[in-house]
Amino acid sequence: MVDYYQQPANSYNQPGYDYTQQEEEWDREGLLDPAWEKQQKKTFTAWCNSHLRKAGTSIEVIEEDFRNGLKLMLLLEVISGEPLPRPDRGKMRFHKIANVNKALEYIESKGVKLVSIGAEEIVDGNVKMTLGLIWTIILRFAIQDINVEELSARDGLLLWCQRKTAPYNNVNVQNFHTSWKDGLAFCALIHRHRPELIDYSTLHKGDPIHNLNLAFDVAEKHLDIPRMLDAEDLVYSQKPDEKSIMTYVSCFYHAFRGGHQVALVCV
Repeated sequence: MVDYYQQPANSYNQPGYDYTQQEEEWDREGLLDPAWEKQQKKTFTAWCNSHLRKAGTSIEVIEEDFRNGLKLMLLLEVISGEPLPRPDRGKMRFHKIANVNKALEYIESKGVKLVSIGAEEIVDGNVKMTLGLIWTIILRFAIQDINVEELSARDGLLLWCQRKTAPYNNVNVQNFHTSWKDGLAFCALIHRHRPELIDYSTLHKGDPIHNLNLAFDVAEKHLDIPRMLDAEDLVYSQKPDEKSIMTYVSCFYHAFRGGHQVALVCV
């Protein structure tokens, strides 16, 4: 791994998965809605830090801390296990653009077609483009390779959630937004795999804040899944942010699928 902090002395594309469509949808959905932006910042920051901590660092402000490209390149090295080109050490704008371009070129080498995301926007601290880039990274490295009964990525993850929570009362997972607002789906996922951690029979649909905080606390303490969502944001949002919930739920998928993926995705 390149040391990003010491001062100096082949293409893959899963059939049927179109990143171009994903990014066009990102633009159409109006990312800068304040509630969704807040949710995405919290979730994506926590997801990035779950990986960056393995390299002994972290980010605090997502649109600021990736601007010079160094931690962005480091994030990609950590989640991929592959070395990236040596970063430029200068502090001029063109050095920062060069580093971000190295990160973008690496992402594209993994079969991701980047649409309307350029190095200049990341260097300038553009919130929309930075969150869009991190979402693209999450899709490629945490969600794309999910396969459940011939369904992949988002559809595979949704089917997995439906199958795991089907036996539970008051849980009906149909999407990655409103189906999770009362917290019971999160609790059911945990109980299905680790029944000793949650007494599901004591939970009530009418107490969503308790249910959500219980699931988030248990996941953080016992499953090493960092807290990525706020209970209040989910409960009081008419339609919680789908990308934030997908990101968090993907951590449960990898945690419960065992071994290699736990270490790669959410530890």
